[in-house]
Amino acid sequence: MNIHIIGGGNLGVAIALGISDFTTGNNVTVTRRNTESIAYLATKGIQIHSQNTHQIEAADLIILTVKPYQVDAVLEEIVPHLTHQVIASAVSGLAIESLLEKTKKKVPIVHMMPNIAIRFGQSATCVAFLEKDKQAAQNLLTLFNSLGTVAVIDEKLMDAATVLGACGTAYALRYIRASMQAGIEIGFDATTALAIASQTAKGAATMALEEQIHPEQLIDRVTTPQGCTIVGLNEMEHEGFSSSLIKGIKISLKKIKE
Repeated sequence: MNIHIIGGGNLGVAIALGISDFTTGNNVTVTRRNTESIAYLATKGIQIHSQNTHQIEAADLIILTVKPYQVDAVLEEIVPHLTHQVIASAVSGLAIESLLEKTKKKVPIVHMMPNIAIRFGQSATCVAFLEKDKQAAQNLLTLFNSLGTVAVIDEKLMDAATVLGACGTAYALRYIRASMQAGIEIGFDATTALAIASQTAKGAATMALEEQIHPEQLIDRVTTPQGCTIVGLNEMEHEGFSSSLIKGIKISLKKIKE
């Protein structure tokens, strides 16, 4: 496919690099007003341009990764050039119906929310689309399945998906940071502590993904009666580990809906 990413920020760049490194046969263009900071993408064979409409007529898929306040200005530029393309919006809070109206219903619309781990082919991407656009969305689903996992959800859950899958990256990293800090306190140097904490989190996530059973069943394999694991888990729960995480996710969702 010819893929046109409008918005060369953290997410747009992560998507471009993920496509470049983990898929084949795709031509990627990233647009950004000031291209100096993303000039290095050219070394990956990714085209960069300061104009959003650069070769957009040849695009099969247009991915919007701009800020919500930038949407109207961007669409004013590109709508006259829309003919056959599919638009995939990763803009928070922008509903499909609203985007259809803004684009004069000229092309199919997909609402999606990947996360920045897509750079390493490990995104948890959530996707929503209207039933009439199911066929048009297939190429996008195939593409993003190569870049992690894809869940097709009701659009009403997209804000929740943003919190759980996109904001969730930060929550998981905060756990790794805390684990790293604890590792330093119990004797490891920072580099080794980070490596152990990160790989342990990756291993736990892989187990959950591969076995697809409740996490407590996996936890039971690690805990033994009167062992060190269970006392650590119990102390974390006494200090509010699970409840604080749940509260954080819920308050993030409340914020995104304001």
